[in-house]
Amino acid sequence: MIADEWMHWTVYLAALLVVWVPYASVRRRRFARGLSVLSESRALGLLEPASLHPKIDESECIGCASCVDACPEEDVLGLIDGKARLVRAANCIGHGACKRACPVGAIELVFGTETRGVEIPLLQKDFQTSVPGLFIAGELGGMGLIRNAVEQGRQAVESVRRRGGLGRGDQLDLLIVGAGPAGFSASLAAKAHGLRALTVEQEMLGGAVAHYPRGKIVMTGPMQLPLYGSVRLRETSKESLLELWREVERRTRPPIHYEERMTAIERSDTGFEVLTSRGRHRARAVLLAIGRRGTPRKLGVPGEELDKVVYRLIEPEQYRDRRVLVVGGGDSALEAAARLAEDAEAEAALCYRGSSFSRAKPRNRARVEAIAAAGRLQLLLGSEITGIERGAVHLRRSEREVSLANDAVIVCAGGVLPTALLQAIGVAVETKYGTA
Repeated sequence: MIADEWMHWTVYLAALLVVWVPYASVRRRRFARGLSVLSESRALGLLEPASLHPKIDESECIGCASCVDACPEEDVLGLIDGKARLVRAANCIGHGACKRACPVGAIELVFGTETRGVEIPLLQKDFQTSVPGLFIAGELGGMGLIRNAVEQGRQAVESVRRRGGLGRGDQLDLLIVGAGPAGFSASLAAKAHGLRALTVEQEMLGGAVAHYPRGKIVMTGPMQLPLYGSVRLRETSKESLLELWREVERRTRPPIHYEERMTAIERSDTGFEVLTSRGRHRARAVLLAIGRRGTPRKLGVPGEELDKVVYRLIEPEQYRDRRVLVVGGGDSALEAAARLAEDAEAEAALCYRGSSFSRAKPRNRARVEAIAAAGRLQLLLGSEITGIERGAVHLRRSEREVSLANDAVIVCAGGVLPTALLQAIGVAVETKYGTA
């Protein structure tokens, strides 16, 4: 009898060890990897997230690593001392897959950090601002990811449909401002639901996406476009995505006025009057899908008004064999500098005030570092531009003044929130410090 019981326990323990030993080994490797990435990120200054990112409640986290496995980006999350942690926050682009994967609800998606605030318009769950009838979707509301912006545009139109008074009078049911990911999706949704809607876009279909550097890879993931259906794109180029949208536009023909810029919004008794470069539109509801980059962030230095200063790279070939300084530390700056060196064989330099490119994706950082190591790009980290002249630029670096011969300056410092426009109509804006 004792022998039988001993045999039973021996088999049980052996089976337990067969499961536990590999599990424990995997856990040890995960912990070691998490610590290694966290240490490297701290040394490189990669601990600040760019925008929307997860905030993990360690008291609720059970250390199951579901969030680590769900994240589509590399080494954003890791396990430290049995808890999930942001180990390379700079790589996070706000997919939100970690929040959905967490089985105990320990993850909240937030904007900003305790030390770096992010200005975000206050929005209700239906994407309505503090001004009734005025909605915001996409990047302006803090959601820069293409797939999520497309979904927000669709959902915002669903919210507009629930409002009363649609179809009455001679005004539009909805005016959409912007034909980027959120605005184009909203335009399709409005037509699908038979709303009297119009979209105005100051430039071309795609909004800011249309001005990404040629060949830029955009991460999209599966998305649902109204009137078209499911689009299953995991990783595609800017050109392929825009061609898809142009094909969708040809098939569905939503009413979009291109090269019509919004200049102001005024409230009326029955909704809004939107002033544009072409005239005036009356609408019961307005959806702003204009992004945060419509107004480029200026450097505020002498000489910035010279015509050799631009705020985005469109065709690198125009800078062939010229001396070009790119200013900025985000993905657009690194991509522009790389393309100038690779495609145009320009004498390119990249100036950034930080000590590392913490806001850029790993692939862009690696690409720029490789080009610099080959001697084809000058990296000027820890430097700030102080002045611009016809044939030169002036920098402050390590408390020393440096001058470089220069033919062109490309400023990729992001855009500024249209705070004045929002405040003029009464939209409340909040600075988020690590809150939802």
